[in-house]
Amino acid sequence: MSTQTPAPPAPTTTAERSVLLKLYLGRGVLAVVWAFVFAGAHENVDALAITLLVAYPLIDAVSSLIDHRTLPDGSERRVTAFNGVLSTLAAVAVGIAGAGGVAPVLHVFGAWAVLSGAAQVTVGIRRRGPELGKQWPMLIAGGLSFLVGVFYNIQAAGDDPSLDVLSVYATGGGVFFIVQAGLLGWKTRQLRTGTL
Repeated sequence: MSTQTPAPPAPTTTAERSVLLKLYLGRGVLAVVWAFVFAGAHENVDALAITLLVAYPLIDAVSSLIDHRTLPDGSERRVTAFNGVLSTLAAVAVGIAGAGGVAPVLHVFGAWAVLSGAAQVTVGIRRRGPELGKQWPMLIAGGLSFLVGVFYNIQAAGDDPSLDVLSVYATGGGVFFIVQAGLLGWKTRQLRTGTL
């Protein structure tokens, strides 16, 4: 009786998984660090707060660019490009909105969270294969981003808008990215040891 050796994963899948693992981990850690710094720096919407507010969507834009460069032509690549452009525009818009105070910043951040969350869910659905960890953390994070973005716009229209919620948003998103990186690392180890 012959024993079958598990077939190695396709090179493109292995390369994509490796890039995504590093990308998700880096993106997650940066989000958590940003949340920690922003939590102590947003009492006033001053130059430091606005700089941090601009930096957050730029982190997402750079991550989308890195991701975009590794993807083959197709709808997933187009959605990733859209998210990169969207995040760049959000960085510019939130910088401008900062001059108007808390409410305009929340409106811009909320609109960006809605659209980028929808894009994240779309990409997550297209990466649902077991080789990429089924993308549950990314799907949940994208869905929550969409819902939270709606909430931010409602809050911005209220009597007492606050930027406190942004640190919570960034922390939650960062944790989901780190969890997804962990799942990709676990899947990579399974494939290497043939225990998939």
